[in-house]
Amino acid sequence: MNAHDIIIAPVITERSMAGIENKKYTFKVAKNADKVSIAKAVEEIFKVTVVKVNTMNVRGQERRMGRYSGYTPSWKKAIVTLSESSKPIEFFEGLR
Repeated sequence: MNAHDIIIAPVITERSMAGIENKKYTFKVAKNADKVSIAKAVEEIFKVTVVKVNTMNVRGQERRMGRYSGYTPSWKKAIVTLSESSKPIEFFEGLR
């Protein structure tokens, strides 16, 4: 799997932006990606050093459109912690 196939998109919420000060970055990742492949993909794409990766599966929420109801798709989220000596990821720097 390619590194860009593993890291799908950054997650930009208030809670994920609060983690940037501690060098914790949140990404939407492929459902079949494991922690080791996520760490390698982040290191390859952003040229940083990863210390720890936490992953979680996010369930889809129920949504209604009038009388019809359905679910949004479920997805996988990864919180990546960088080392103290590592440079910050530049993509997130302009968002603070």
